[in-house]
Amino acid sequence: MKKYDYLIVGAGLFGAVFAQEAKKAGKKCMVIDKRDHIAGNIYTKETEGIQVHAYGAHIFHTSNKEVWDYVNQFGEFNRYTNAPVANYKGEIYNLPFNMNTFHKLWGVTTPQEAREKIEEQRREYAVEQPRNLEEQAINLVGPDVYNRLVKGYTEKQWGRRATELPAFIIKRLPVRFIYDNNYFDDNYQGIPIGGYTRMIEKMLEGTEVRLNENFLEQREQYKELADTIVYTGMIDEYFEYSFGELEYRSLRFETEVLEEENYQGNAVVNYTEYEVPYTRIIEHKHFEYGNQPKTVITREYPEVWKKGDEPYYPMNDKRNTELYERYQELAGKEGNVIFGGRLGQYKYYDMDDTIEAALKCVRETIG
Repeated sequence: MKKYDYLIVGAGLFGAVFAQEAKKAGKKCMVIDKRDHIAGNIYTKETEGIQVHAYGAHIFHTSNKEVWDYVNQFGEFNRYTNAPVANYKGEIYNLPFNMNTFHKLWGVTTPQEAREKIEEQRREYAVEQPRNLEEQAINLVGPDVYNRLVKGYTEKQWGRRATELPAFIIKRLPVRFIYDNNYFDDNYQGIPIGGYTRMIEKMLEGTEVRLNENFLEQREQYKELADTIVYTGMIDEYFEYSFGELEYRSLRFETEVLEEENYQGNAVVNYTEYEVPYTRIIEHKHFEYGNQPKTVITREYPEVWKKGDEPYYPMNDKRNTELYERYQELAGKEGNVIFGGRLGQYKYYDMDDTIEAALKCVRETIG
């Protein structure tokens, strides 16, 4: 007899949802994580009375009512609306591209004027078959929007020039002909009051959790403990990179406490100029409308991923998709191991996607 029904590798969102639902179904679980904290990349830590998003800004949004109702079991959400702004050479523009943006760019005041301006630029610069991201983006929004608000940010994020990136990366760009700075179209949006870590703690209540535990260093011993492993780490690392490394983008964060009440007036300011090395500055107190006497900011720097770094974004291009499919085939033969989450399934999941995938996995596994 194994000691546990499920050993869940990773105390992030996917693992916490799986553990919660398995426990409700009467299953005995243990959750382990190689980090010294739970909550994975949505981990929040209190500093100066402010919930700091340690691994970058995380704004919960979804149109799936089941998912929204689900997370609200574990915490009360505030009414935060994501409305980032872009700083390009000291000029401020609203995101996503909307009538406020177009008025700042061209002085237009009506949707018809904005449409005509974009269409005029597209006609002048569009190409019939875009060969790269730059041509595709200009086809969609014209050079003014592209050069100020897309080009530099995208090149920093991906670590390549836009002319070297495939066109399919940008299938569409959000353009709204209304005066509305809400970034997301989803029906539900907010931040859990008191931070995401508290929300994950509630999901994991009643489940044994061990931190600073590296599954891959002791996999045979861990496999002896449970009937089934739920693995949310990197799928290529699990198989010891036998087909080669999948590609990821990594991030580096510089966080500091400032002796002032309000640094930038917004939770998220994107820096779209290529020459500025970071992509954005996050001022964490604005996620919860804080009025603390100090503030905490984080500069976010995209970086090339290498072994040992934290992988944040899968690079779902043709080469990596084909490589993942080979690993997925191996995973199907592994037996008693379920691969889940952004790294286990090599997918760019938002938080609501992760919850939806975890619930689906539990239903297919446990019933």
